[in-house]
Amino acid sequence: MRAMNGPLHALPNDDVDRDHARAVSVGATFEEFFLDERSRLFGMLIIVTGNRAEAEEVVQDAFLKVWERWDRVAAMDEPVGFLYRTAFNLYRKRLRRAAVAIRKAVDLLPDVDELRDVETKDEAVRLLGRLTPRERAAIVVTAYLGYSSEEAGRLLGIRAQTVRVLTSRARASLRAVEGDPS
Repeated sequence: MRAMNGPLHALPNDDVDRDHARAVSVGATFEEFFLDERSRLFGMLIIVTGNRAEAEEVVQDAFLKVWERWDRVAAMDEPVGFLYRTAFNLYRKRLRRAAVAIRKAVDLLPDVDELRDVETKDEAVRLLGRLTPRERAAIVVTAYLGYSSEEAGRLLGIRAQTVRVLTSRARASLRAVEGDPS
């Protein structure tokens, strides 16, 4: 796999613990699990969503769902995978709901959104924003978090081949955009 140039190559992945999904010790309490995983999940969701507030809400909702089922989740082989899958499912559900709301209210929206360009974001977030949510999730889980295609597939609830295709497409899009000054 060819190394990326530009702002995304600086994302930390050299020191990622590839066995992190299996690192929850037997008998860990929910509080220990929460403390171990919250920052990591939150950081990943900020990148995927592009919005700290939305990322925080998804994190809270995901941990609530895990807490409600903690007796079953703690007994799983990969409770971290369940957490990430839950978070991604919640995020996709939010996207679908937003799309439905937009379709219903499309006649109420103004033709020009004057505040669209007010918020500036750093270059990596803008580049990731050009990707589809699935491509963004695949590239973040593999490049940023350092999971293999197989591990990422389990975390995202898709096949490893789909992860490889999405990652390849995302990298190609990012390479094409990095030379674009807009």
